[in-house]
Amino acid sequence: MTVHAGPGLPGEPGPIRVNVLKWHQTLPDDAWPDGFPESGAVWRGNVFAVADSWRSQTATARQLLAAVLMWGHGVNGYGPWRAVRALKGDPDGQRLTRGLDGVRGDQPTIEDFRAAYRSFRDPELSRLPWLGPAFFTKLLYFAGYRRESKGIQPLILDRVVAGRLPVDAGVRRRLGNWRSDEWIAYLQWAAGRAASARVAPDAVEMALFKGESLPG
Repeated sequence: MTVHAGPGLPGEPGPIRVNVLKWHQTLPDDAWPDGFPESGAVWRGNVFAVADSWRSQTATARQLLAAVLMWGHGVNGYGPWRAVRALKGDPDGQRLTRGLDGVRGDQPTIEDFRAAYRSFRDPELSRLPWLGPAFFTKLLYFAGYRRESKGIQPLILDRVVAGRLPVDAGVRRRLGNWRSDEWIAYLQWAAGRAASARVAPDAVEMALFKGESLPG
């Protein structure tokens, strides 16, 4: 098992600040991930560590979702409220498991990513309250990214990233509700940029989010 840990990944500007006390008071007891930082400073590596535990079946899908949402919302006051509603939509974790199982393996494929994305958009499969593409792509990023593999990797697509993508990245909508083909086109574009610059694909996403010049 590959364990990811801080202090940070290449291109990561710093940890996300989290109100740990508020999240502890709000999240269901079964959703708190074991070993999650109590300092209030959460790096991507801390969330990847929970994802590694989920892959080895020592953490649940609900714990992984909680870790992703804490990192994703940070100190936003509405974050815990939205997280609890998402978790209540899947009290036994079956919907999350259905959506994530295809990306649990050592080398998930682009079709695995596409199927997972579609599952989280489908109310009959894995769609959850308050878990739109901007957040379920965060979940797919942490669950499906394989740093030791080359080529296409799942990446975060939110309004900030979408708003800074060039036209040739294939994302037509800028405000959300992206279709699976748009997300896949973005992953392919980012993989190409990463390969030409000899950086990891998520370094491209981080540069977009920070508004910095893209590698390559």
